Amino acid sequence: MKGLTPSLLALLMLGATTVQAADDPQLAARLQHGEYLAHAGDCAACHTGPSGIPFAGGLKMTTPVGAIYSTNITPDKQTGIGQYSLQEFGDALRKGIARDGTRLYPAMPYPSFAKISDGDVRDLYLYFTRQVKPVVQPNKDSDIPWPLNMRWPLALWNLAFREDGAYRPDTTQSLDWNRGAYLVQGLGHCGSCHTPRGIGFQEKALNQSDDTYLSGGTLEGWHATNLRADAVTGLGKWSTEDITRFLKNGHNPRFAAFGAMVDVVQDSTQSLSDADLRAIAVYLQSLSAANKEKPPTQDGGQANMLLNGDVSRPGAQTYLDNCAACHRSDGQGYRDTFPQLAHNPALLSDDPSSLISIILNGSRTPITVGAPTGLTMPDFGWRLNDEQIAQLATFVRSSWGNDAPAVTAAQVQEIRKNSVSKPPQP
Repeated sequence: MKGLTPSLLALLMLGATTVQAADDPQLAARLQHGEYLAHAGDCAACHTGPSGIPFAGGLKMTTPVGAIYSTNITPDKQTGIGQYSLQEFGDALRKGIARDGTRLYPAMPYPSFAKISDGDVRDLYLYFTRQVKPVVQPNKDSDIPWPLNMRWPLALWNLAFREDGAYRPDTTQSLDWNRGAYLVQGLGHCGSCHTPRGIGFQEKALNQSDDTYLSGGTLEGWHATNLRADAVTGLGKWSTEDITRFLKNGHNPRFAAFGAMVDVVQDSTQSLSDADLRAIAVYLQSLSAANKEKPPTQDGGQANMLLNGDVSRPGAQTYLDNCAACHRSDGQGYRDTFPQLAHNPALLSDDPSSLISIILNGSRTPITVGAPTGLTMPDFGWRLNDEQIAQLATFVRSSWGNDAPAVTAAQVQEIRKNSVSKPPQP
């Protein structure tokens, strides 16, 4: 998209005449819609840093070349976006170009946000400039060393990897499917975590036309789950209700959110309407399996061994001592409380990063209106060494019908080294 589109120009003119009318019910509706869109885009998750002030920025994000920090997107005129016009806001959001012409790092998911409609860009702009409280908090420079911190090459990156133009509905699909596709591909930017990245740190696909889209990706020591219909590592066995309940409450009868998904559910998906959550489910369920996987089979042999006191397998005793009280000897957990480990797709990908990270550092379930408790998974990195964790993870990934590759102590060591909390190893 080059310059002002006719629709965006119209919106600018509309903004010039109506934005000042504080009692305008149409404006009030747009502000409310803008807030809803900000939740859908999960803006708070990245733009809320250690200060805890929403949208003030400062969150550290690691990249292969160094750390970057999210920016202040409150309407403060000096340190935030208070001087941005609607056009400039849209360019930052959809093109990755700041008001002063600086190119944004693609940790800002503008390749996904490029699909946001002009109307939604307008409402987001109104919300952030009119309703969000301005906060004075200077932005922090990246830790990326020179010359890698030069930003002009990002223009070439955009030419290679960013697709221009807002989402275009597929007329062969239903309204629910198209709404779900718009939310998943655009505002929800699900591919930023759940799609593998290429050598240029680009998402390998931006929509369902490629089987790599939403097939799982690894960032900062966590593996975001495959969201396609794969029987073992994906959502092949999830119903529409399983998906919508998970996004609304942070868990369903068998699974629970962990890691970065906790913030996604708390700050974003629990605030979405039931209709939008269903639309997301409809779209995700349409994605074919990326791999031809055989459905997992039930295997009670390991449960019987544990119940009979047979801990001859490496990792079995560690599992009994640390895990079985919540997840049970049969790996089934407790419905709506502690997730099952048997046939849990989040644990069975070739990449064991998430399982290692949650054993090392622990996690908790999201705190939502429908599930306000926020149950905690304790960290075990302080009491278990790399070999013990590797054996435990391997045991979990190969019991009760699970059949995933073994985990090595070297893999645990690497994630422990880069872990935020870096618990000491005994």
